Amino acid sequence: MPALNKNNSAVKRIMQEARELANDPSTDYTASPLEDDIFEWHCTLRGSPGTEFEGGLYHFRILLPAEYPFRPPSIMMLTPSGRFELNTKICISFTNYHEELWQPAWGVRTAIIGLQGFFPLKGQAAVGVGSIEYPAAERRRLAVLSREWICPHCERSNLDLLPDVHAAPSGQSEEQPPTDETLHTSVAPSPDPIPEEVAEERLVAAPKASARRPPVVLDGAICVVFVLLFALLCRRVF
Repeated sequence: MPALNKNNSAVKRIMQEARELANDPSTDYTASPLEDDIFEWHCTLRGSPGTEFEGGLYHFRILLPAEYPFRPPSIMMLTPSGRFELNTKICISFTNYHEELWQPAWGVRTAIIGLQGFFPLKGQAAVGVGSIEYPAAERRRLAVLSREWICPHCERSNLDLLPDVHAAPSGQSEEQPPTDETLHTSVAPSPDPIPEEVAEERLVAAPKASARRPPVVLDGAICVVFVLLFALLCRRVF
């Protein structure tokens, strides 16, 4: 990369936006400046769901002027899509075709999000320089082919630049191995039931429990009471 004048306002702004996009990536697009020219960015954009572009991946160039961010960028599509002409600057409200509408607070991310919203428009709203109107079936066919399209400069496919996002099915969790706590708190298995015949044999063979005898002290006290009562009766009789 050639030496950059980091005191230049455009260079400082572009490097700041490059860091922000790298630190806060999106699953809908990816963008970065070229290594040999930070005023040219390449971006890969995911097709909008629910449209004929769903599943497609589209590569385009973003050209920033030397006066950036006080002048808007230019955008050119590189991947065949059936929506925009190839290698032609697209006329959108936030591009060089409408400099009077551009705000310096906007940036590369603003341009990408704006293009994402402009992509699926139809009819009069989709008319503009660089726009084309292909049948929906042809756009769907091109969306399938766009995934393996390779940028001659980046030398990588769109799918390699912006892989598909696979969400894990909800309500499913991986089985965890048992821990010491779960082993200690687990319920012990119940013993096997005893056959009825064996139970009856044990019941017959078991000795009968003998009745408990009263304590010896209690027996003596009762004898003393009977002796006293007998003596008292004898005195009254005789």
